[in-house]
Amino acid sequence: MSVPGHALRNGGAALCALLLYYSVPLNGVFEIDAWPGRVFGIVSFVAGVVGLAWLVWRRIQYFLNAPPSAGGRVDGVLLVVCIVCVVFSLFYYRLQQHRPGEFDGLETRTDALYYTMSTLGTIGYGDVHAVGQVARIATMVQIAFDLVVIGTLATIVTSSVTRRLAAIRPEPPAAGEVSGGAPDTTR
Repeated sequence: MSVPGHALRNGGAALCALLLYYSVPLNGVFEIDAWPGRVFGIVSFVAGVVGLAWLVWRRIQYFLNAPPSAGGRVDGVLLVVCIVCVVFSLFYYRLQQHRPGEFDGLETRTDALYYTMSTLGTIGYGDVHAVGQVARIATMVQIAFDLVVIGTLATIVTSSVTRRLAAIRPEPPAAGEVSGGAPDTTR
């Protein structure tokens, strides 16, 4: 697919992720302070993390077994980034709603998305930060995912550049061969 096609698909994925993020209802049936709500919340978070791990693992396996074009691989990583941002942002927002004090400076969905993306970008301005133990643990899990995603993206880019450079650069002549058909004047 052409570069505009990749950009359109990635932009569409980001737009869909934002629409989902800002429209998903968060008023669940269970009260978070009651034991069913806690169990449901923990199980949901663990299922989300396991699902993300599985998705990342499947993408890595796909790249290793049948490497598509670099654009296709970047698309896959960007899709994973969109999913990671939505899942962690929703978790952070819900956590702060039901356990005030877990974060300092996180009050809205936009604050949660901002915190997630600044953590993904390894920026950490400090205006929004984890204070409680649950928030810190969730942030550490996100950092682990972020490192895998950033490492995968860096690998895709460097391997693509390396392949292109190897295709441009002519192979050196083998020992004893003369390059370009010129007479051997070394004897």
